[in-house]
Amino acid sequence: MDFTFPLEELFKQADSFQLKKEPVLIGISANHKEGLNCLADTYIRSIIKAGGAPVIIPCTSDLRVLTHIVNQLDGLLMSGGGDINPLFLHEEPVQGLQEGDTWRDQSELLLLRLAANRQLPIMGICRGHQLVNVAFGGSLYQDIYTQYTQNLLKHSQKMPREEVSHSVTLENGAKVYVNSFHHQAVKDIAPDFIEMAVAPDGINEGIRHKEKPVFSVQWHPEAFHLNEDEMAYSLFSYLISKAHCFHQAKELHRQYVTLDSHTDTPMIFPGPFDIGKKEGGKVNLPLMEEGLIDAAVMVAYIPQKERDEQSLRKATEYAIERLSAIHRQKELNDKRMRIAITYSDVMQAKKHGERAILIGVENGYAIGKDLDNISRFKKMGVCYITLCHNGDNDICDSAKGDKEWNGLSPFGRDVIAEMNRLGIMVDVSHASEKSFYDVLECSQYPVIASHSSVRALCNHPRNLTDMQIRDLASMGGVVQICLYKGFINEEAEKASLSDAINHIDYIVQMVGPDHVGIGSDFDGDGELIGCRASNELINITMKLLELGYTDQDIRKIWGGNFFRVMREVQAAYPYRT
Repeated sequence: MDFTFPLEELFKQADSFQLKKEPVLIGISANHKEGLNCLADTYIRSIIKAGGAPVIIPCTSDLRVLTHIVNQLDGLLMSGGGDINPLFLHEEPVQGLQEGDTWRDQSELLLLRLAANRQLPIMGICRGHQLVNVAFGGSLYQDIYTQYTQNLLKHSQKMPREEVSHSVTLENGAKVYVNSFHHQAVKDIAPDFIEMAVAPDGINEGIRHKEKPVFSVQWHPEAFHLNEDEMAYSLFSYLISKAHCFHQAKELHRQYVTLDSHTDTPMIFPGPFDIGKKEGGKVNLPLMEEGLIDAAVMVAYIPQKERDEQSLRKATEYAIERLSAIHRQKELNDKRMRIAITYSDVMQAKKHGERAILIGVENGYAIGKDLDNISRFKKMGVCYITLCHNGDNDICDSAKGDKEWNGLSPFGRDVIAEMNRLGIMVDVSHASEKSFYDVLECSQYPVIASHSSVRALCNHPRNLTDMQIRDLASMGGVVQICLYKGFINEEAEKASLSDAINHIDYIVQMVGPDHVGIGSDFDGDGELIGCRASNELINITMKLLELGYTDQDIRKIWGGNFFRVMREVQAAYPYRT
């Protein structure tokens, strides 16, 4: 370090300095010893050298303080230290357990949970490696020397941290030399994580998430990093690069409106349900706030059943009851959300820091055979109606139906005309291919597919063919990519966020960025590895940024295209109370 004397010269430097570009803010968890919050200088210097601005996070269980800190961060580094109390994993201590700090454990587990909920890039080192695994659902050996059944290396070294102690094999087969020293270790790797480093005796030395920028290592790269170690440098550089991407994603979400065009959350509304709380669903106000998601379309989903007069009446009544349940949420959360009817309502909600909830009806079965019901739904704020679900109805054939009408029925054509007249968007998700084309022929305005994906990438009848996508785009419509795993990957259990990005990119490459968006189908079984709830949707933005998508492209995908169609359709018949 260069020292400047006297005091006047030091202050002159501070007064004249101009920050041209803010470095990303990286929180580092503090160690806790003998009443001191402290941290080895190597962690701080490694973050600075990689291009970040380190901030030491004190040991505290005050969620008000931790939440405020995490909300400012672009990345998180979990530092090394003592043993983790096994009581947090519902285990009693074994004989080989060494000294730890339960207060630090609690503080750091809370910190990790808050960071994970907000999708921060996370790096763990040594103890931090073990904590990351625990926080995401993995388990630990309290003491490998008494609990591991195979012959062990000597993992607990007393040599300086700058010196290597043994080798590890990386997931690409390369062998590198590290400086691990520990006796606690990762046992069962957390779900959705991959082993990225293992010692010769089989002890895990590194993990990474399959889709998110979350990774950890058992060794101490911060001790190597300052000695120009290439591998150590790459680890810290990776954290900083992901933090830059996350920072950019946050800024885009704060600048532009972000919309999820299809959620089935009203399906899980019991009587006292409150979307202002985290109560089991994948879409609620806290999750939307964490993920910086501004708006969501919540639909009244009506299962397809019999079509006699009594059943049709019950379907209409059920739809109205579900729509009323959505409106009730505004009464419960008056300061945090508003029911949005128009795009202007959505923009007002964003301006005031509220979440905008739009309303849809999934399955025109709810209309019955009475066109007046469409007007009733309009008055309740419905912005689109999905013409059918899994089964033919009185409007049209379903993608999973029996081709009863060979497309739209005569009544269905009347339904399209009435929806056009009233300014309600026509949603062709779930419709058969013939129904789809009949709609394009009948509708005066662009139509949407509120939650559909690409059949060329996943051969499912619910997905759209290339020709359908082109024809929908040619009349100004939009395909909102569905995050239901069976529509994203034919090996459904492997369906991931990266797969969904491929669907988005496929459409962009085919018809440009003006005809694609995102309709998660959350709370209707929509979820993917790397994107399971509203708070995780910002990961889509990070992936698109990494692919080189522009800010304007991302604005269109995150709702701009959907709202363009909505404005055009509603212009025919502005909402009237």
